[in-house]
Amino acid sequence: MPPFFLPYQQRWIEDPSPFKVMEKSRQIGISWATAYSLVRRTAQRDQRLDAWVSSRDAIQAKLFLEDCRAFADALNLAAQDLGQTLISAERSSSQTLKLASGPRIHSLTSNPDAQAGKRGARVLDEFALHRNPRQLYAIASPGLTWGGQLEIISTHRGSQNFFSQLVNEARHGGNPKGISLHRVTLEDALAEGFLDKLKNKLPPNDPRQSMDTADYFNFVRQSCASEESFRQEYCCIPADDTAAFLPWDLIAAAEYSDHESWELDLQTHRLLPPPHPLGSSINRPTYEPVNPSLYLGVDLARDHDLTVFWLLESIGDQTFSRKVICLKNTPFSQQEEVLHSLMQLPGLRRACIDETGLGRQFAERAREQYGRYRVEGVTFTSPVKESLAYPLRSALEDRCVKIPNDKHIRADLRAIKKEPTAAGNIRFTADHGPNGHADRFWALALALHASTRPIHQPYLEPLTRTRRF
Repeated sequence: MPPFFLPYQQRWIEDPSPFKVMEKSRQIGISWATAYSLVRRTAQRDQRLDAWVSSRDAIQAKLFLEDCRAFADALNLAAQDLGQTLISAERSSSQTLKLASGPRIHSLTSNPDAQAGKRGARVLDEFALHRNPRQLYAIASPGLTWGGQLEIISTHRGSQNFFSQLVNEARHGGNPKGISLHRVTLEDALAEGFLDKLKNKLPPNDPRQSMDTADYFNFVRQSCASEESFRQEYCCIPADDTAAFLPWDLIAAAEYSDHESWELDLQTHRLLPPPHPLGSSINRPTYEPVNPSLYLGVDLARDHDLTVFWLLESIGDQTFSRKVICLKNTPFSQQEEVLHSLMQLPGLRRACIDETGLGRQFAERAREQYGRYRVEGVTFTSPVKESLAYPLRSALEDRCVKIPNDKHIRADLRAIKKEPTAAGNIRFTADHGPNGHADRFWALALALHASTRPIHQPYLEPLTRTRRF
């Protein structure tokens, strides 16, 4: 076993169980260790079956395969003295790594149907983040009939996610599937040397170089969007989907992948490049808005919470997020400048603005400038919030809205809770935090409301003929 693997990585690599599940913290090197283990097993001379890797999106699967290639190259160099060759002379495509012994390691799309008809080992990375983990497992697991190992690796994504159900079944339900369950929290990783290994990779001037394990633990905790997200992402505690209005599954399924271009450049009116540097290397058709139908939602604040501008584009029965702008402690004059830059976009048809409290004058001035047919003020009462929240959830359930992959947006959508009042009515609440008061949730809800309300033809004053002299 190479000395650079930490104890929890070594335990995972050396576990020969046919069905392994890793319940883990974010960014502790488990996928990297799995790549080494997969190459080592697949390169054995008695191995005749291919291996199949599926991650949340094409970018992650490609990164995993690049780790496999790096380990294969290293093993090849180490084996040359013995006259062995682990890598064939035929270099592989970005989707396949071919080993000299015959088997290949393939990266698959996240579509569960891609698993059908394939025999051999499976690695299902970021399992809970797949759109349908249950279906992915159902189609992938029969591929182990003729041998191979099934490895499922993930952080949690809510208590109702199938990954959480697998973990609970293995830990508390008698383990009928015979799962070899591993669990590594951030605290576990720190106790086994993770911080020292991280410091060896960081530049000398990185502030984390001076931290001890307690400092680093608190640093990570404070960087999270919410305490719930910290417990889920780093402590292996799934978020309680019964308390939140929106389950994690709904939110994750609506998020853009890292390789997707989605954000509108307000100057060029074109979509910006994808956020991930490898995104441009994925061969996917690009989309440039032509005669777009744009809609805007504005949740307003001045001192404590955020003002959020959420821009949507409607294409057929699908709605795509095109811009999310968040302002904090910003004068209304500057907020109006942002509003004007958005209202002047070609194709901006309608805006719904929170006019509760301080927003009343803001919305009124916008109506005066752009007309009451393009700007609607919305006062947040309990019935109004209900009429906004349920269509948002329905849009997520119907998979007809796309949202950015952002931890603060994710936390805001999760922050909304539905509570009954003493009179038996429904009230939507959210805790105040450093990143707002679920402001992004309401901005998105207002934008969806703007996109679904009918646009009436405004009344035009007739031109009066004047006498010419």
